[in-house]
Amino acid sequence: MSHHSELDSKICNDSDNETIYQVIDKAVSRRRMIQGGFGAAALAMLGPSAAALLGGTAQPAAARNWSLIGFQGIPVSDTDDIRVPAGYAFKVIQRWGDPVSADGPAFKADASQTWQDQERQMGMHHDGMHFFPLPYGSTSSEHGLLVMNHEYIDQNILHTDGTETWTPEKVKKDLAAHGVSVTELRRKGNDWVVQTSPHGRRLTGYTPMRLSGPAAGVDAVKTAADPEGLTVLGTLNNCAHGTTPWGTYLACEENFQSYFVNTSGDVPALQDRYGILTQSRYRWEEHEERFDAAAHPNEPNRFGWVVEFDPYDPESVPVKRTALGRCRHESATVSVGPDNRCAFYTGDDARFEYIYKFVTNRPYDPVNRDANRDLLDDGVLYVARFDADGTGQWIELTHGKNGLTAENGFPDQAAVVINARGAADHVGATKMDRPEWTAVHPVTRDVYVTLTNNTRRGNEGQVGADPSNPRNNNAFGHILRWREAGNDPTATEFVWDIFLMCGDPDNPDINMRGNINGDIFAAPDGLWFDDQGLLWIQTDVSAGSLLRTNHIPFGNNQMLAADPNTGEVRRFLTGPLGSEITGVITTPDHRTMFINVQHPGEGGTSPENPTELSSWPDGPEGGRPRSATVVIWKEDGGIIGT
Repeated sequence: MSHHSELDSKICNDSDNETIYQVIDKAVSRRRMIQGGFGAAALAMLGPSAAALLGGTAQPAAARNWSLIGFQGIPVSDTDDIRVPAGYAFKVIQRWGDPVSADGPAFKADASQTWQDQERQMGMHHDGMHFFPLPYGSTSSEHGLLVMNHEYIDQNILHTDGTETWTPEKVKKDLAAHGVSVTELRRKGNDWVVQTSPHGRRLTGYTPMRLSGPAAGVDAVKTAADPEGLTVLGTLNNCAHGTTPWGTYLACEENFQSYFVNTSGDVPALQDRYGILTQSRYRWEEHEERFDAAAHPNEPNRFGWVVEFDPYDPESVPVKRTALGRCRHESATVSVGPDNRCAFYTGDDARFEYIYKFVTNRPYDPVNRDANRDLLDDGVLYVARFDADGTGQWIELTHGKNGLTAENGFPDQAAVVINARGAADHVGATKMDRPEWTAVHPVTRDVYVTLTNNTRRGNEGQVGADPSNPRNNNAFGHILRWREAGNDPTATEFVWDIFLMCGDPDNPDINMRGNINGDIFAAPDGLWFDDQGLLWIQTDVSAGSLLRTNHIPFGNNQMLAADPNTGEVRRFLTGPLGSEITGVITTPDHRTMFINVQHPGEGGTSPENPTELSSWPDGPEGGRPRSATVVIWKEDGGIIGT
């Protein structure tokens, strides 16, 4: 769910270490794409070493000749609306600015609400989310907490006059529109009503949060305002998310670098490696000095973390879990091992960055919830290397191992996690094409990751194609998957293949056509498995991208369902103009689905004419486009997707 601009377009991994294989035979690469799946042909290709790694667990059941997907795919759309298949219905709820509790302040169509109003209203640009049944421990599909991220903001829509004038109050409103929302919802028929509730809560860009783990209290996170280095104000750019088996929410900080600026002309190496801007994007530093990275060089080190909090406890203090490493986090997807230790997978969403895994040292306790409170402070961080023979390694990022020593710039574990990118550079991890959301199959435990695109691969001065990122100028993206050795998510070895390559079948370049079996798409981003084994895929073709300017026929952003066994893909939903479809979850009975529509009207909005491109969801009289949640159900009351 990255939101890139010209200001951060230079951000990429410019380290000197080579990819494992920079030059590959294109025919071999295409065979790998087409074979997709861990069937007999793929195992033969991978050889006995890969088969041995699987511990005998990867032989699939007989291939199905029928699809898990029970709806007819819909065509692409260029309309300013939501479209779903025949037999489905939807309703818009929880727009930006709606109150987080029924007694909160109402939205004003001209967006003239104050920053104090905004901190009690839904934030801007909805993203990853999860449904937590109420009460805790139940499987209710009628009553629960909906928790969602708010990734970033559009100042031209948030403020009545954009940035024409700039004040401390506007900065506070910007900060209040970021973060996370918690709302209590109850189902009434096919409607979902926001309740007046003690659970209703906003986390914002200035909510106090605790630092924990290896980086807590070290010099590199201490500031003038926080000399102990233990308390951070706020969470920013929360994109994809995660949950834990003990019922907490993980808000993942992604493009945090966009909020900082260093105009000194002498940007420190660590700030440069994480892409701190040399031009101001949001202008927060004019009234909130901590965002001046030259004056406060440690403040950026306090962002880029996974933030855990308990949605069932409105008094709980959010915690930035530094043991999981610092990067532009996309998701923290959990897979529980046979001994109840937990593995959390995350991508670093930038060109040529890495895929990480964190494994807890202790098992989680399914009986005593309190025993899991600090489980994410004690574990091992790994980074992935994808080898050409279809096997892979999780390389440990622990101080004193794999060259991560004081002599090489890593004097302790705090230095490793604060500069996780530099540590991954040093150990020779595989540079990926913008790794985004991860998803774990509910039965096979295979892990899937979206690689959105990377048009810089193979450019002058940049690394070229490798087996796991097999296209130079990768404009369309692909989805990769792996299976851990012995089907144990805590293992350090795995086998991998490419599930599918996105593309345009009519492209004159054969390498850009892709191999999708069904409805085509590009720029895969959001990713989630339901309990039926359907893989839900959401796209992020940005408004100003190459794909749109060349009128390649992908239409508006969309959501699709894929059957991992057959490889079939069908389009389920298309979104309004300029929007991104993101955040997908169902109730436990799978009869209600929630998805988010982010930044409708992106690319055409302005303070003078906010509905220039899109007036979704309220129409031309609604004042301005608003991110919102969409509730979807099957008209016959059945399970979504079947």
